[in-house]
Amino acid sequence: MRPIFNLKRLDMAGYISDDTRKVTTHRLIEMKQRGEKISMLTSYDYTMAQIVDGAGIDVILVGDSASNVMAGNVTTLPITLDQMIYHGKSVVRGVKRAMVVVDMPFGSYQGNEMEGLASAIRIMKESHADALKLEGGILSAGIPVMGHLGLMPQSINKYGTYTVRAKDDAEAEKLIRDAHLLEEAGCFGLVLEKIPAALASRVASELTIPVIGIGAGGDVDGQVLVIQDMLGMNNGFRPRFLRRYADLYTVMTDAISHYVSDVKNCDFPNEKEQY
Repeated sequence: MRPIFNLKRLDMAGYISDDTRKVTTHRLIEMKQRGEKISMLTSYDYTMAQIVDGAGIDVILVGDSASNVMAGNVTTLPITLDQMIYHGKSVVRGVKRAMVVVDMPFGSYQGNEMEGLASAIRIMKESHADALKLEGGILSAGIPVMGHLGLMPQSINKYGTYTVRAKDDAEAEKLIRDAHLLEEAGCFGLVLEKIPAALASRVASELTIPVIGIGAGGDVDGQVLVIQDMLGMNNGFRPRFLRRYADLYTVMTDAISHYVSDVKNCDFPNEKEQY
């Protein structure tokens, strides 16, 4: 029998939790222990964060994917610490229940430990986020950290490709060792990106901390997607792991075209839409 959770069904075949308590690292571990899957999506601005939080998401990731979907960069590398703090602040202001995790951007922690700690403290102090995520993982000054293994976009120039990682035995065994090291170092959770489902399942079963997957199969503790991808706003992006829950590209294009037509034809505003 599947576990039953305190959820309220919506008319659009969705669910919103009746539990309005703030999601914390402790509550995420409790969810893993009782077999409740963790839902996670990205957001980068106040308006979207309000909607995502209100829909019942458990964790909001202010991802460095903002470099791609918000700024139009090809990779995540160009986004700066100041820009991540700006996006983090905007999201935190719109959230009441979800846990807000902010990515540490490329170049803000790889140089040395003191530089990384200073960057982490800045993000926490200025954005008021609940936790940080970084590729690999460090932990200092009592800051909650979520690790990230598998495909690590900040290392794209090293990999040279966005293909599935850890398919060979040597890389898979290293990933398992690294996952245990991150848990031992104090990470409260771990993201596994684009690795074989069987490997991700093994990691999730061996760790006591929550393991969130993106392109890592269904036998992990939760899932994360980029909000623009799952809403169908990025029309040309269709990786195998992505499920689209809407086609906002078409909806928005049609709405904007209709608005342009109404303005050109003097149909907007009408007499009821003016003072």
